[in-house]
Amino acid sequence: MVLDLHNGLTGKVYLVGAGPGDPGLMTIKGKALLENAEAVVYDALVSPAILAMVNPQAELVDAGKRRGRHTKLQQETTALLEQLARKYAVVVRLKAGDPFIFGRGGEEMEDLVRAGIEVEVVPGITAGIAAPAYAQIPLTHRSYSSSVTFVTGHEAAGKYRPEVNWLAIAKGSETIVIYMGVYSLATILPQLMLAGLGEDTPIALIRWGTCPEQQELVGTFATILAQIEAENFQAPAIVVIGAVVNYPANLRQQLAPILGGVN
Repeated sequence: MVLDLHNGLTGKVYLVGAGPGDPGLMTIKGKALLENAEAVVYDALVSPAILAMVNPQAELVDAGKRRGRHTKLQQETTALLEQLARKYAVVVRLKAGDPFIFGRGGEEMEDLVRAGIEVEVVPGITAGIAAPAYAQIPLTHRSYSSSVTFVTGHEAAGKYRPEVNWLAIAKGSETIVIYMGVYSLATILPQLMLAGLGEDTPIALIRWGTCPEQQELVGTFATILAQIEAENFQAPAIVVIGAVVNYPANLRQQLAPILGGVN
């Protein structure tokens, strides 16, 4: 429904989490909104299978951001959402993962509310949970870890604090999940080791988590940088640090005598 701008009406913007990539992980509410949307502004990491759910009559806008390649600046994206909300009744801002987990959803909501636009948030499954799960890595386990911290490895200039306190994170959490951390690992790992984590600390990188092309790279602090270079392992990827990384291998070892006896 195109709104009558002469009556000063505005539509509603839905900040929808698309999940990590597997279309089966899209929420029912999110799918229904895509099927009824009149405009959809989507991120670069939203999978083609999710975009296939969008109403074919909807106006589609790519607002994706990749390292060094921004289709639109953040201010341009929020201005576009405001413009679309003054034209259409149902506008979806489709964000990879969850809108509020390193997705700038809070910033976009703030700008829209200040502009007088109604906003509703529809959560999505974040990659930091889903990618390890698809790699059979439990972020918490009574025998491995009772705490987990989610942190970004790529910080914006001019943010509220100059840098992540890696010392506090290393000392305060048994499992660390880093978003957008592949390019920064060479600087992050030494800081974690200064905090007391040893070179034998297990680490896993999970690329294209939950998608058919999912790839995993498992090593230790001492080996992982060389492995990344040897495999030409590229972002986007989730980084998991801690004893839980060894869980899949330990499980296979425990099951080997049982599975080996099955014909």
